[in-house]
This record gives sequence, C-alpha cells and structure tokens, in this order.
Amino acid sequence: MGRQLLNDFPSARLVFEEAEDAIRVSVRNLCINGPEDELQKTINQQPCILTLSVAIWRVLREEAGLSPHFFAGHSLGEYSALVASGRLDFVHAVRLVRSRGQFMQEAAPAGSGSMAAIIGYDAERLTHLCAGRSEELGLCVEVVNYNSPSQQIISGQRAAVEDVCLLLSEQGIRAVRLPVSAPFHSSLMTPARDAMAPLLSSLDVSEGEGMMIANLTGCIEERYHAGLLTDQINHPVLWAKSVHAAYEAGCRMFAEIGPGTVLTGLARKILPSVSECSLISTGRDIGKAMAALR
Repeated sequence: MGRQLLNDFPSARLVFEEAEDAIRVSVRNLCINGPEDELQKTINQQPCILTLSVAIWRVLREEAGLSPHFFAGHSLGEYSALVASGRLDFVHAVRLVRSRGQFMQEAAPAGSGSMAAIIGYDAERLTHLCAGRSEELGLCVEVVNYNSPSQQIISGQRAAVEDVCLLLSEQGIRAVRLPVSAPFHSSLMTPARDAMAPLLSSLDVSEGEGMMIANLTGCIEERYHAGLLTDQINHPVLWAKSVHAAYEAGCRMFAEIGPGTVLTGLARKILPSVSECSLISTGRDIGKAMAALR
C-alpha cells in the first residue's frame, strides 16, 4: 500500500516521516510490508490510511494543482478531507486517528461485534428490520452506512448481525460479512465517542478551503464544527446523501483520493447522471489520475 507513491514522489515520503515522528509507529513499513493482521488492527489501520491519503493529496496538489470546491470523506476519510481543506493540521490529525482507532478497538470486546454489507435491499426496510430484530433479540444491530441506493452496511453484536444476514439470505438478498475488528458507527461505539470528545472539543475546524460535507448530516456545512466529527463515531455515515449534496450544488468531477476505489464504485450507483460526471480514483494508478485532473 503506497509503494509506487513512495518510490516516485519525495514529497510523499515527507508525509510518512511526519506521521512516524508524531505517533512513533513505522507507518511506512506497515503500509508496504504489513504483516496484514497488524495493518488491519484499527489502531494501526486508521493512521496508515490517513497518512497515505494525505500523501496522495499533497502530490496531486503540487503536481496537478488540484483545488476542490467540496471536501468529504467516508468515516475515517473525513479526517483526510479536513486536512486537505486546511481545517486540520496533519500531525494533529494523525495523533487523533491513532487515539480514535485505539478507543474504537477498546469499545467492544474482540470478536463480540460484526459488520455486513447488504446488497440490493431497500434502505428504509432494512432500517426497520434491524430495529425490530434488535428489540426482539435484546441485542444491537443497526444500519450504519447508507452507502448507495443498493448498498447499506449493518453493524452491531455478532449474533444480531448474523441473524439479520440469515433472514435476508433466506429472501435471496446478498449479505457479505466484512473483515473488521469492531462494530463501527453503531451505538456500541458510544464509549469511543465519549473518549474522543475531550480530544476534539477544543478543535477549531471552521475555516479552510472549499466547503465540507459532513458524514453525520450528509449536508454541505456552512460552518463545519468539531461536534460533527465527534458524533460521527457512533452514528451512521450518510454517504449517498453526501454525494447527492455535492451533485446538487453543481459538482460534476469527483476524485477519490486514497488507497482504494470503493467510493468511485459507489458514486456510479448514487449519481443521478453518471454520464455527465467525471469519476477519478487514485487507488490503482496515481499517474492516470494525475493526468485526468490536469
């Protein structure tokens, strides 16, 4: 993860050095060499993804003059968006997400939580189903990512998530368990939210470039504030609504900056008219992405 970027762009190496000095973790080695089970631990994964995303951003800013009108990030990516928009210092951000990962990892005992992607099922019906099963079972299962019209993510206690997946599978609905270490964005993350609140409460993230679209509201925030970042931890990510908000405001070019291509795929399902939009991802080839943005 990030090998090509680090080999080709000296400015990217500086970002990794900043991160390693800030949290005393070998971010570069984890990204490139793993081992995978260590990289996938939330406490490591979050600063690694943030660092790589910001490194890509800096390269695109310097080499392609990228200057977006809107900034948004999915879950952890909201921190990357805040850094990119100049609202949050990178060193401070990488320290915050290291703590965020630790608190989220500690919020639920290992193996007690689970998440699953539900494909091709109505979001409102799924929300009602999860609420009903939670009440009947006395366990937590909630819709936590409204990713696109055809994909939602559920999260909660393992037995409850498996119960909903089984019920949907019996109806021919595809349910894919996710390889995660905690029930992210569910109400089970409230201890993590409470632990992060003092670290975020003094942040002034109101001023920066462009406009922020918040996960918590799915809206363009005229005055973004740290409370949106705090409450994001134990509330759903309204991603489909966020992409719609940018589209309705006139955005026709969407650039996914980070190690993957998931958000680009989701955008194809969310946008009312994909043919009139340009969708660019740095996840597979930063050179091609740079050429498209120039």
